[in-house]
Amino acid sequence: MNDDQCIGVLGSGNMGQAIAYRLFESGFRVVLGSRSPAKRQGTKYEVVTIVECIRRSSIIFVAVHPENYKDSLLSCFSNEPLLFDGKILIDLSNQTSELTHPQESSNAEQLQQAIPNAFVVKAFNTVSSFVMQSITAGEPHNILVASDHSAAKDKVIALAREMNFESFNAGSIRAARRLENDTKSLFPHWRIPVVFALIILCLWLTYILCMYYINYEGSTWHQLFLTMINKALGPCAITMLAIVYMPSNLACIFQLSYGTRERRFPAWLDRWMLSRKYLGLLTFAIALCHALFTIILVSPSYIPSWFHRTEIRILNIHNQTRVIFQDSLMTGTGEIAALLGVLTVLCMTILAITSIPAIGNLLNWREWRFIQSKLGTVTLLLAIGHVTAVGIPFWFPLTVAKAFYNLSSLCLYLPVLTIFLKFVFCLPCFSRPLYRIRRGQETSRATRSNQSSKI
Repeated sequence: MNDDQCIGVLGSGNMGQAIAYRLFESGFRVVLGSRSPAKRQGTKYEVVTIVECIRRSSIIFVAVHPENYKDSLLSCFSNEPLLFDGKILIDLSNQTSELTHPQESSNAEQLQQAIPNAFVVKAFNTVSSFVMQSITAGEPHNILVASDHSAAKDKVIALAREMNFESFNAGSIRAARRLENDTKSLFPHWRIPVVFALIILCLWLTYILCMYYINYEGSTWHQLFLTMINKALGPCAITMLAIVYMPSNLACIFQLSYGTRERRFPAWLDRWMLSRKYLGLLTFAIALCHALFTIILVSPSYIPSWFHRTEIRILNIHNQTRVIFQDSLMTGTGEIAALLGVLTVLCMTILAITSIPAIGNLLNWREWRFIQSKLGTVTLLLAIGHVTAVGIPFWFPLTVAKAFYNLSSLCLYLPVLTIFLKFVFCLPCFSRPLYRIRRGQETSRATRSNQSSKI
């Protein structure tokens, strides 16, 4: 490979050295540009001045901080503007703080404006220097490439693949605003769902603590670590599952009220619907923990209503009878509750797996919607059946008033309401108007509302 085909790296810091190493190991000839080349000698790469590096390379990695662009690049452009003609500059920088306004220019856009005769490409900003130097690192290896110049973008995509990275076209240079900001975010879509799930769990834990450990005094404080938490995980899981599927009912109500699909839902409902995937995955995690805890704890003493009681009479030498009550086989109610619980977790596993993009992409829209909607409703019905089977033995000894605020009764109210609304909106008197609205046909109410707004 001659000098015109070699690849330049501006910057001799950790990132610059890592990129040079990766390029060298991939079989490329590397020229490292530094403001002090004499201090960087002794490496296996050729270290030259920044101007010499730009002059000899057609593709140049800009591995310097944006605040140093002026000294490293713009000064060279001012002294020799034609130096950058036809050069591909790969900008690796990220924002030091999140952009406060979506119209603010990214570092790559500012570099393109400052050096208009170069082809600026945003890439490699999502990969750390450690990943650059290791092919076994567990960090992401996807390279998103953004630029306004198609030919330059294609060359960078091909270069990334030769460096053993998966590269993808991210669009125009405007996409660099999102790419530079994404590296500063920490699970932005998970924050509200996680907080919401913790609030639901804490509410159920507080109720169980007050009712079972303080009011009833039926348990000891030694059971706080697994028993009490497991009692809260079940109600929390079915409550969260109902919360996942309730927004579709609210959307039906708003669409019937608006009479058109063109009008947007309230902002809170939009955020709720966008968070359903994350709420669903958290629900699956909570239900899985509940199932594992139950397997650890299940015994005749933990759930006595699930097991038969066997009476054993022992006659000793003094003709005295000693009676021992021993729990043995599960009752029909216990087996039904266990079966429904297993089926619920199995269906939730299918829902969680199909929410993974790699799996969901293998399904067409109708298949994916069938699993997430129809199977989700079946899962909620199975969960209601499981809680009902668990609660029935506790309801009969109670009065009607106490049965209504029993733990298994309280956690059924929201799921039953969700299923009831789904059944209501399946009736022809509601399903037909909804079908027409979703196909773009406005109702007479919406038409009158549009005419009055025009007036």
